[in-house]
Order: sequence, then C-alpha cells, then structure tokens
Amino acid sequence: MSINVGSLKTLWELFLAGGPLMWPITVMSFLVVAFGLERLVALRRGRFVPASLVLKLRLIGDGSAFDPRQVAGWCDAHPSVLATVVRAMLTRVGRPLPEVEHVVETTCNREASRLFANIRPISLAVTITPLLGLLGTVQGMIIAFYTTANLQAGANRAAELASGIYLALITTFAGLCVAIPAAIVAHYLEGRILAGFRRVDDVVAGLLPAMESLEGRGGRGTAAQGRDQGAARGAP
Repeated sequence: MSINVGSLKTLWELFLAGGPLMWPITVMSFLVVAFGLERLVALRRGRFVPASLVLKLRLIGDGSAFDPRQVAGWCDAHPSVLATVVRAMLTRVGRPLPEVEHVVETTCNREASRLFANIRPISLAVTITPLLGLLGTVQGMIIAFYTTANLQAGANRAAELASGIYLALITTFAGLCVAIPAAIVAHYLEGRILAGFRRVDDVVAGLLPAMESLEGRGGRGTAAQGRDQGAARGAP
C-alpha cells in the first residue's frame, strides 16, 4: 500500500490551519495512548487473581485445613489484588465475621482507588478535548466573521466566510477524534477493573466460612504471628 505524500502534506497543512489549540489536543491524544497501554498491562487477569493462588485458596474453601501462616506464604509468592485482600483478612483471624468483612471491603476500596487512578487522565481527555476543539472553533468563527465584515467592497464575502468556517471546524473535528476513542478505552478499562473485583469477591467469599470457623480461636496472637512472619520475609 503506497502513501500519498500529497495527502500527508494536506493533513499537516490542516493541522497548522487549526491553530495553536491543535497542540494541546495532540498532547491529550498521546496521553490517552500512553495511559491506555499502561492500564492494559496493569489490568491483566494475573494482576487480580493469579490462577495458582486461586487453586490453593479454593482448597481451603473445599474443606482443607486453614493455616494462616501457610496462606500468608502463598500471598507473598503471588503478589496481586487478591493476595492483598487475603493478607488483610489474615490480620483479623479469630475476630468476628463482620470485622473480617469490613477489612475486606476497606481493602478492596483502597485497591480500586489505586487501579482507577491512571484511568482518570483518559477520562479527563474525554471531557477536555471536545471543549478545546469547541474553543478553537469559536475563536475561528470570530476571526472569520471579523475578516468577512471588513472585506473591501466587491470582495466575495460568501467564499471568504465559507473558507473561515471550514478552517474553524478543524479543531472540533480533532477534539472529537480524540475524545470518542478515549471514552471507549476508559469504559473498557473500567469494565476490566469491575470484572477483576468480581473474581476477587468470588474467591474471598469461599474463604469466609473458614475464617468464621476460627472466630474466637487464635485471635490477636494468630494475626500477630502472620504479621511477624511477613515482616521476617521482608527483612534483609
């Protein structure tokens, strides 16, 4: 497939004709691509629920013995959202079930906030780029009408006005070309995060009966052992 050099030149000329607001619109397009690719990598399924960790935790849900120290070791070996939530649960071993559920909810909310953080620039592009395009169009329309109103007698005012409006609409077109894909990307990534947390919830729900069975047994001592063991692993 050959590339028409004349077409590229025309596109560049249109870009320049759009005025200075074409540059921030272009910057926003690069931000959408950069953050979109980063989130696609960061939101892989393994970052939420590693398959090997899920298999081990489901053995507990199926009735295997629940050893908090062993589970803490599994979580250390498979860093992920699920591992973070389960480690938070282990700090409440022996405590009443509502307290365990509360720490799960708190940890999930914190992790969700962290994962949504890098989607905010994409959402910002969805809002800002059409406004930048509209601003450029309004500016171009003002210039076009001013120029037309001050033409010399006998000049073709209709042609001059049409040319000015045509150039003024370039920024709106550019803004929408960035905002529409950005909206699709943001919606897709948000859906992946929500789907990932649904999988985390499914695994955690299977652990709650085992946690409930330890209520009143182990208590603070068991939780402290898990924390101490984790600190020992992290020590040089």
